[in-house]
Amino acid sequence: MKYVLVTGGVVSGLGKGVTASSIGVVLKACGLRVTTIKIDPYLNTDAGTMSPFEHGEVFVLDDGGEVDLDLGNYERFLDIKLTRDNNITTGKIYQVVINKERRGDYLGKTVQVVPHITDEIQDWIERVAMNPVDGKEGPPDVCVIELGGTIGDKIFSPHNDSGILDAGDIESMPFIEALGQFSYRVGPGNFCLVHVSLVPVLNVVGEQKTKPTQHSVRGLRGLGLAPDILACRSAEPLEEHVKVKLSQFCHVPIPNIVNLHDVTNIWHIPLLLRDQKAHEAILKVLDLKYDGKVPRVPELAKWTERATKFDKLKTTVKIAMVGKYTGLSDSYLSVLKALLHASVAVERKLVVEWVPSCDLEDSSAKEVSLLWAPNQFYSSSDLLLMLPKCVCFVQTPEAHKKAWKLLKGADGVLVPGGFGDRGVQGKILAAKYARENNVPYLGICLGMQIAVIEFARSVMKLRGANSTEFDPATALPCVIFMPEGSKTHMGATMRLGSRRTHFQVNGCKSAKLYGNASYVDERHRHRYEVNPDMVPDFERAGLQFVGKDETGRRMEIIELPSHKFFIGAQFHPEFKSRPGKPSPLFLGLVAAASGQLEPVLQRTCNSLIKPSANGKVPKRKLYPTVPVKPLNSLVNGFYPNGTGIHT
Repeated sequence: MKYVLVTGGVVSGLGKGVTASSIGVVLKACGLRVTTIKIDPYLNTDAGTMSPFEHGEVFVLDDGGEVDLDLGNYERFLDIKLTRDNNITTGKIYQVVINKERRGDYLGKTVQVVPHITDEIQDWIERVAMNPVDGKEGPPDVCVIELGGTIGDKIFSPHNDSGILDAGDIESMPFIEALGQFSYRVGPGNFCLVHVSLVPVLNVVGEQKTKPTQHSVRGLRGLGLAPDILACRSAEPLEEHVKVKLSQFCHVPIPNIVNLHDVTNIWHIPLLLRDQKAHEAILKVLDLKYDGKVPRVPELAKWTERATKFDKLKTTVKIAMVGKYTGLSDSYLSVLKALLHASVAVERKLVVEWVPSCDLEDSSAKEVSLLWAPNQFYSSSDLLLMLPKCVCFVQTPEAHKKAWKLLKGADGVLVPGGFGDRGVQGKILAAKYARENNVPYLGICLGMQIAVIEFARSVMKLRGANSTEFDPATALPCVIFMPEGSKTHMGATMRLGSRRTHFQVNGCKSAKLYGNASYVDERHRHRYEVNPDMVPDFERAGLQFVGKDETGRRMEIIELPSHKFFIGAQFHPEFKSRPGKPSPLFLGLVAAASGQLEPVLQRTCNSLIKPSANGKVPKRKLYPTVPVKPLNSLVNGFYPNGTGIHT
């Protein structure tokens, strides 16, 4: 097994995740099988209980793992399926070590960070790296590891004049020590360290400065790790004398200094690596440069075509994203990527109109309305006031007008998932607008539940219809808490992971988009569901439940047959969207919004399902699955939500 470690320095947000994913793409294009691991030094067991404003979206895996959004980048770039064990956190490591101590596994020894925590980190990496993630048998060839946080020199600031490391560096220390030991454990030729750093340009001076990277590398060396390759982020391509200086002071050969300058889209990053022969440098460090006697050359023709095609798109399609976390795009990262994949497939340039759902509500049309809550975050297009221990959210008539203008100017409407009652009325109004004006609509998770509530109120005249999430005492509960859920524990207690949806209506738009498949497996993350006792009433009123689970009691997909495109899904189709293989429901939304739905429906049916010898069209599932071996995870192959995945 070969290992590539990706670290970051100077500042956060440099794009370590995209860099790690792109390295994986190039190595995979060289004919190697690649897996990935993301290390997050926070104490949380997983990302499931973290606010989107705090950490971006929570990405959900097939096995129900709630993980860092970077694992979504890995899956999309490499077209692989990861497990919860591919995301290591401090909380997971300490939980395992403490459980071992309680069982007496350490035979009475004093349990310490070194060696017990560091050994557990190394053992975890070695164990998970051997698990295949591409549907094939046998272990992968290379494991790309991303270490979250930044590594650098001591931090001096007005509030920290002691020169001690900042909090991010402190919590990363056990992992840095473990990875230093790990490089010696696996030996030379099996470990390559890629350090991502920043080469800024000061406006006053106007030249690229290398000192931040020099300090970052010095700090890295002081912690026992020496970079084999420098990946330098910059606004413009690095000047040659800058590379010479970096090589001289960072002790890295010039061929091993790669420049990742700003590009028009992130699909160009693997191409930048290839063009600068980064794969040759990595393969040389890993003793993998030759496949037999033939040099490994990355095959990236499709990747090049996709990146070039994206840059040439001119005709736009506008999608209104109506949500409560619109102040931070990373909160909906997978949704954005799924829209992008779909827009490229139908040759349209995507324009996302961010519409804060609160600003659509009637209350925001008043002169001024002020919302606040301790220790919570609110997003808006107008004003955000930060006060001690609380955030004030101010709605104004201007914001109200702007939100409605954006919504009415969009070609399609998307209401993504979310939790809590803030902004729900605005989402209901968005669904109503789309339904009444024949505007393409896609509701995901909460977005589907919102569509059901709006239909009950507006079409069925059930004015008090609501979800028990927003009104526990409602007399007309259209959406209810799932019986198996927990109301006392938040983490890993939802309906999570890959679940099967069976199509109930032949010829419905959803089934056509999935190639007339009889069932599909998609990923879920929800605590509430449509009330099955009210389903007959909804269907009599014209709302179709075209997808249900295997019991027939859990509603998965809704459609309005008379509408151009009005679909809601309880699952999250964005998590399985890939470049070149867009999510069918997202493809349908963008196609409908750009006037191409009928050709797309015909194309998806014809390309996925072919007639048999007797002329009949067989039904089959869209996503063929491979046998899944039990995971040697924290809970011995059983998932915290009590269920496994479909095999």
